[in-house]
Amino acid sequence: MKNYYILILPLIFINCVGLMERTGNFLDGSVFSEKTTAVYRLSKKKKDTNNIELSVAENKSKEQSLTISLNRYPMIKLRGSLPDENNVFHLTSLEYLAGNTHGWNEFTLQLMGSGSLFLGENASFENIKEIEPIQITHGKIHRFDTRITGDEALAALRNRYERINALTEWMLSSNGPKEQSFKQFDKFWKPVLFPEISAARKRHKNWRQEGDHFERAEDIRWNTGYTERVFPEELRPVRNAGTLLRDWEEAFYWIYYQYEWEGIKELLSRQIILQKIK
Repeated sequence: MKNYYILILPLIFINCVGLMERTGNFLDGSVFSEKTTAVYRLSKKKKDTNNIELSVAENKSKEQSLTISLNRYPMIKLRGSLPDENNVFHLTSLEYLAGNTHGWNEFTLQLMGSGSLFLGENASFENIKEIEPIQITHGKIHRFDTRITGDEALAALRNRYERINALTEWMLSSNGPKEQSFKQFDKFWKPVLFPEISAARKRHKNWRQEGDHFERAEDIRWNTGYTERVFPEELRPVRNAGTLLRDWEEAFYWIYYQYEWEGIKELLSRQIILQKIK
């Protein structure tokens, strides 16, 4: 059953992220905390995979901010300030929300970054540079019927953030393919990370060799010899304990966007002109 959940995970997300966002916002009251006053899009076709949307929002205190959404990465939104008199704006945070087979994670990651933005009948932004993540400032974890908040959620999310950073740094150093769909990403990386639960024909060619030892964790016998041969030292205990599998199951889309982060930054460094639709 665990393997079945992993296989269907990429399919669940596509239809559920909007529902999760609305549900999460309703539960914490944020659905009532701000209203959208302007919307700009790259394409009038809202569901275009390559679409980019910039929205201006106003909260109850009449404070305004903007958000940038990328259709290719629906799990994240970038939030920033309105441009000043010199058309300079600053990114302040990344907001993440995505689900899994038994709940979802959400968090706000503080950012540093700035760029040029002109708002009028169209919106034009460019040269967003030096986007640097700082720290997760708050978040929530929904696991089955349990809602984890406060310091407990913050500690768990920060620990997972460190593990995902280590994982994606290694994945990127392995020269894996970029700009894949969710399904392609899962298809390529799951047999590399977890040959024990992958179809035999998809397993890494040296996944099992004479003399390999196995350790049971999370109801799976992990090949520690394969772990030693393939993974860097800091990831070996994480994989052998089953923690890496839990991260994959519960934070697949977090891993996906983190793996694509450099590409996201490159995209935002270009000049992009959006049409006003509201």
